[in-house]
Amino acid sequence: MLERCKTAQERWGGVHEIIDRWLKSRKALVESYVGLREIGEYTPTDTPKVLAFCELLVDYVSTGHFEVYEQLALEAKEFHDEAALECLHKILPELSTNTSIVLEFNDKFDTKEHCNSQLVDLPFALQTLGLLMDERFDYENQLIEELHEAHSESA
Repeated sequence: MLERCKTAQERWGGVHEIIDRWLKSRKALVESYVGLREIGEYTPTDTPKVLAFCELLVDYVSTGHFEVYEQLALEAKEFHDEAALECLHKILPELSTNTSIVLEFNDKFDTKEHCNSQLVDLPFALQTLGLLMDERFDYENQLIEELHEAHSESA
């Protein structure tokens, strides 16, 4: 997952400052996720790491929905790119569904009290979340690739 994150940043980083920052936050999110997965047996002393991860997760997802996806949609409209708009309309519902499930993870572990009472569930929850993040990154990469390739040729 981390290697694919690096590849995406190399491919699309710098195209737009917002996407570049977002891909950097994706990398930080993945690194935090990997760090949590490596812990193994979780205790209340790990709660601050879980809370920090939840914050990165919500920030990343929010930036996608409220900044990046909007920017990509505006770009597609400016270039009158019907294929990109169709791609957006196809993928955005998938991302919305993914977001709902990701936010369920956050709701379960987003406070010290929640986290400490759910530590036994954390390994499975992280495993499931990893699959969702991987799926999400694939969808997001499709959006960026569709828009970047078409618009960089047009520019």
